[in-house]
Amino acid sequence: MVVLAERYRPTVSSGTRQLLQLLAAVNSRLSGDVSLPMLAVWARRSRFDLHRRFRRLVGETPKAYTTRVRLARAAAELVSNGRRVSAIASDQGFASHEVFTRAFTRHLDQSPLRYRARGLHVAGRLTAATHASAVSSTAPCISLYHLRITERKPAVPLQISVRAVPAFHALVIRRRIARDEIAAALAECLPTVFGYAQQHGLAITGPPFARYPEVGMGSLVIEGGITIAEPPSTALSDRIEAITIPAGRAVVTVHRGPYDSLPESYQEIEKWMRDQQLSAAGAPWETYLTDPGESPDPATWETEIVQPVRDTQRTSN
Repeated sequence: MVVLAERYRPTVSSGTRQLLQLLAAVNSRLSGDVSLPMLAVWARRSRFDLHRRFRRLVGETPKAYTTRVRLARAAAELVSNGRRVSAIASDQGFASHEVFTRAFTRHLDQSPLRYRARGLHVAGRLTAATHASAVSSTAPCISLYHLRITERKPAVPLQISVRAVPAFHALVIRRRIARDEIAAALAECLPTVFGYAQQHGLAITGPPFARYPEVGMGSLVIEGGITIAEPPSTALSDRIEAITIPAGRAVVTVHRGPYDSLPESYQEIEKWMRDQQLSAAGAPWETYLTDPGESPDPATWETEIVQPVRDTQRTSN
């Protein structure tokens, strides 16, 4: 393991920091009153101003955001434990069983009881528990990855190592975009893939990720997705693909800080690989370990970067 040079740590505008702190507060109190009037009181802003700022940062209105997160967590509970539907609805902050059922059916195109009866495509308590944990931590931030923080200052050094990476299955949406469109692409792709997996009972096994099969000077190909326990057995929608990433050796590091400074970490990885006589053996990917919706300080955000490699010394012999 090697310690590398300085990169950058963010200084966040007071307005953005306040909204991130508000999101963290909301996500810890979803069983209570998180209406717009209450959020405005917490933020010490007018309802109109908060609504406008919230939607600009998150991409959803406060009501749409809280309803979506509550329903996602409720859906995960339905297939991971045997609690009564009314109890789950109450714990997730819905006023009544009827209100919950109507909202759930609109969101997932089936009633809570039918959703529970179908269950996950991959059965088992461990799979269900993993799915529930992944949904609970991912739902609040599914549209916030690669949130841009423009003001920066020196950050903590980076550490890099080589390790064996296991194979995994995933659902992704693939798009060709300009380099400055990553955040917008993920804000569109990740919620779509996440919602599809929940709607169709596919067990989610970890945080969202972005993979880069092709990187050019002016554009790149990005695959935004989530890991799942097993490939789906039915045909997917036109936009969503199922992929399997093979096991192998890879250079791995954890980037700590805002998404804006991820390019500097990739540059450090490339330099380290040259020094270690390693060459890339496939597309890199980054997994978003920290939930921006629950951790308001960008300096604490962690993103794992994985670059599959082959050893050029062994290859040449």
